[in-house]
Formats: sequence, C-alpha cells, structure tokens
Amino acid sequence: MKTIILAGGFGTRLSEETDLRPKPMVEIGGRPILWHIMKMYAHYGFNDFSIALGYKGEMIKRFFLDYRLLTSSLTVSLNDEKINWHMGPEEDWNVDLIDTGVGTMTGGRLKRMLSSVERETVMMTYGDGVANVDIDKLVEFHHSHGKLAIVTAVRPPARFGSLSFDGDKVVGFAEKPQLGEGWINGGYFVFESGVIEYIEGDETYLEREPLERLAHDGQLMAFKHSEFWQPMDTMRDLQTLRERWDSQDAPWKVWA
Repeated sequence: MKTIILAGGFGTRLSEETDLRPKPMVEIGGRPILWHIMKMYAHYGFNDFSIALGYKGEMIKRFFLDYRLLTSSLTVSLNDEKINWHMGPEEDWNVDLIDTGVGTMTGGRLKRMLSSVERETVMMTYGDGVANVDIDKLVEFHHSHGKLAIVTAVRPPARFGSLSFDGDKVVGFAEKPQLGEGWINGGYFVFESGVIEYIEGDETYLEREPLERLAHDGQLMAFKHSEFWQPMDTMRDLQTLRERWDSQDAPWKVWA
C-alpha cells in the first residue's frame, strides 16, 4: 500500500524555521521530521511513499537525491574518482517526489496524488507531526468496515500545564496534559480511490467539504488513538519534540 505524505505547505506559524526550508525538512535529532514519519511507516512494512511537494520542494528532492551520501560512510579515491560505499542505504524505500503546486490546498494535493496512483487503497498523512499510531491496526480497521475513508482521531495536547487547588494552595500540577475530552483530526488517513470524487480541485481544503461530505454520507470512520500524538505547529512544539528526542523519550520512535 502506498503512503502519501503532504509536504507542500508554507508552514507560516513556524516561520523562524520555514523561511529557510519547507516545514517537513525541519530537523529533530539531526533528521527532518519527514524522515521520522517515514521511519514509522516503514517499521510496519510500508516502504512505498509518494511525497506531495509544493513550497521549496526542491530541498526535499535534493535530500533524497543525496540520501546515501548524507547517511553512509564512504571512501573516495581522488586518483580515479571512484567511490567505495562502506554499506548500503539504511532504508529500503521507494519514494515518488511529485510537484503538486505551490499554492495548492490539502484536498487539491491529495486529488493530484490520487490521480497518479493506480492502487485502490492508499494511506495519507501530513508532513508536520508524529505519533505512535499502530499502522497495522489502522489498516486492519479500515478493511473491516468497507467505507471510503478513515481518519485517526486523537486527543489534542494542552498548551499549558494545569493546576488543582485547595483554596489558594496548589495540590496538583500536570505539565502539558492531554485534554480529557474531545477528539480532533490527527492525520494518518486511509482512503479508497473513490474519495477523489469528493474533492473539487486545487483550492479545496481536505478538512472542509470533502471530509464533511464523507461524514454526511456515512463514508468516514474514526480510528481512535489515545496514545502519543504531537503536531509541529509552533516553535514550542518543535522544542518539545527536540527535547523528547534528545532525552531518549520519543514515543514515535517505534523502529529499532
């Protein structure tokens, strides 16, 4: 099954980083968040990717063109310009890099990608967040109900710590707890090809009319994921992800 990753947005809320690079290329632990997302899917055996490019897409192309050079040890013989690679590439990935337009919205990018994919069932997620979603269970759930689409529903992380009081005395403190109620769109979709009929064109936001109509038609199911999920929308989010990676407390690192 092919995995589509939307990687073409401007990332304006993270402009300190995205003025220089596309948001999926912002690094956590020395590797782009896009790499982290792909490693998670590959852990479950899904190694076939299609990346929907837009803003500064040439930087993502360059990363994969130079991937072996950037991640492998090698010996260069300057006399005859031969290169001896000390090992093969770490990943067994097939990566399609598809330009989907700089100004294209999320629904338009998905429609363009679905038009180029021959397979009936695809997965899709955003290129700016990580989670420890069990992809095998996600796919199994999709095949169990026969609907056109699945969205992974997650609990949004709170932006601030919560306090509990006894009068003026603090009796409880929780740093950035997840909200106790409410579910939001966490990405990690599974789509049948028929979803393309719900998307009008390049200016369509997937999160508006397409998903609303799919829900109205009874064709959208929710895979509830109550464990770790973290978007990378702000510098605070990015710092949180970097700190968790550096402290070896990264729940999305499901690979060995």
